[in-house]
This record gives sequence, C-alpha cells and structure tokens, in this order.
Amino acid sequence: MNHPAILAGLIGRGIQLSRTPALHEYEGDAQALRYLYRLIDADQLGVDDSALPRLLDAAQHTGFTGLNITYPFKQAILPLLDELSDEARGIGAVNTVVFKEGKRVGHNTDCLGFAEGLRRGLADATRRQVVQMGAGGAGAAVAHALLSEGVERLVLFEVDVARAQALVDNLNAHFGAGRAALGSDLASSLAEADGLVNTTPVGMAKLPGTPLPIELLHARLWVAEIIYFPLETELLRAARALGCRTLDGSSMAVFQAVKAFELFSGRPADAQRMQAHFASLG
Repeated sequence: MNHPAILAGLIGRGIQLSRTPALHEYEGDAQALRYLYRLIDADQLGVDDSALPRLLDAAQHTGFTGLNITYPFKQAILPLLDELSDEARGIGAVNTVVFKEGKRVGHNTDCLGFAEGLRRGLADATRRQVVQMGAGGAGAAVAHALLSEGVERLVLFEVDVARAQALVDNLNAHFGAGRAALGSDLASSLAEADGLVNTTPVGMAKLPGTPLPIELLHARLWVAEIIYFPLETELLRAARALGCRTLDGSSMAVFQAVKAFELFSGRPADAQRMQAHFASLG
C-alpha cells in the first residue's frame, strides 16, 4: 500500500484488440500494485490525427503516469515532448512517454522488443540481406534492431519515399555507409534476400491484406511480423504454407511491454510471466 497508483494508457488507432492493457494490469496485480491501463483509441473517439496534442494534454492533466504510443503517432508525437531518451532520439520514434516532474519524456522500447524476439525466435537465421516493408515509427525501431543484431544489408520499401530516405540516412549514419538502402525493385530484392520483415499496418484486423504480393515469397526466406492482432496475419499464413521460418508479433509485443512496465512502475517486470499471460489470452 506504500506504492503509488499507476494509471497508464495506449494512444493509437484501431487498438480495441490490443493485449497491452491485460499484460500491464496482470503484471501489476502479480506485484500487488494498483495498476490501471486504459485505451485511448482515436478511431473510437472519432477524432483525426490533429487531436494528438489534446489527447496528450488530457492524459497528463488527469494524472496518467505514462502512455504507450502506437500507429500512427510514433513520430508525430516527437515535437510534443520535452525530453527524449538517447535511444528514442537515435531512432527518431517514441512508443512510450513517461510524465515525470511536469515533463513528458519519450522512450523507445520497440527496438529492444523486436531484438529480443529475433534472438529468441530466429537466433540462427541468415542475415546477409533483409527486406523491410515500412519506414514509419515502428519501422525505424525495427530497422535499428535488425542492424544491431547483425543484418549486413537492409533494403527498405515504403510508399513515402522521403520518409524512407530519411531512415536510410539515419541508419547509415549510425551503423556505417551502405548498411541500409532504399529499395527500387521489390521482386529482385526479395529474390536475393534471406529475410523479410513487415512493419507496415497492413495485415492488422482493421487493415487486412498483405503488404506485398505473396507470389514474391520463396521458401528460403524467413518472415517476421510486428502485428499481433491477428497473431497469424495473411502474410505469415502464406509464408508458412511455403515452408518459411516465421516470427509473429507476440515477442515484440511482450518485450516492449516488459520495458514499458518498468518505466511506468519503477519495478522490473517478470518477462516469463508476461509471456505466459500473453499466450493465455488466446
């Protein structure tokens, strides 16, 4: 009873199927914390993206401890923050905001989350060349994780060419010239690739489909998703049918939440317990 109550939330679009509230509240209960986690869904509220400053203000002024940030706000939130962690600044995207002493401090736990999932699920996978779909907020974190985990060359495909080029420049500045490149021919890049990662929202329950023609897949690829609702996207289903090794979005979801829980509560989370609870949710 000596610990303060924690009120956390998630700002995003189409997030009603998110397991993040259950993960945080279950771990809070296990640690005897008064821990509430609420969804702030811009779709449900019927507001456009320009409402983000108002949503952030409302959360801060009503006593939230912090917020997780998801699609499509991970980069849009940057100018609304007072401070950034070194990792968030380097990546250029934020998925966790902590309200501390009147300030809004941005962090990125997505990078750590994806890297941990890659280590556990595809530890021995060949990483000579990987194709990544998407260069948004989540894509920036995943790209940093991939290069940190030994991918020799990352080829990015993104509908917003300027955004993709900015990420390529950022990655090459951090990891060395030539480590990342803007893709131009998806079929050729995939034919030469060892892995494929989807960081776009295509495949989510609210945006069904695949981010690329499935006929471009081949059995030598490993295929990773960051989406976890649904856990088996159309892309993963098609890849598994070809015999590809796959990594679903559950590991990233759990391990980014493990770190976010620590940032909100000041206590380490039990990663194994959170993984088991995630799996129990079906």
